[in-house]
Amino acid sequence: MKKSIIGCSLILVGLMIVLSGCAGMSRTEQNVLGGGALGAGLGAAVSAATGHDPATGAAIGGAVGVVGGAIKDSAERNDPYYYSPGPVYYGYPPPPPPPPRPYYYGYPPPPPPYPY
Repeated sequence: MKKSIIGCSLILVGLMIVLSGCAGMSRTEQNVLGGGALGAGLGAAVSAATGHDPATGAAIGGAVGVVGGAIKDSAERNDPYYYSPGPVYYGYPPPPPPPPRPYYYGYPPPPPPYPY
């Protein structure tokens, strides 16, 4: 019982360290690392399920995942949704807001007359 609690605690602490390490990475580094980790995990699982060496499957899957992450990053760089300098307008830009109403001697202006 005590060993399982310690083991779960160590797994949770290790997971927190791993997940917090990605916060300072650029988008390219995150894509490549994510692709490599996903590829390594899937490669190990598939090779173990088919009766082959999981380490070899993880190495091959990790390499393929890194290449896939780099391809994903280059595709995102060409997409203006991910890397755009500002808002993209597909027509005329919106009109500017109206100018503010002037204040009279520090007080707001009187309301407009009520139309009858």
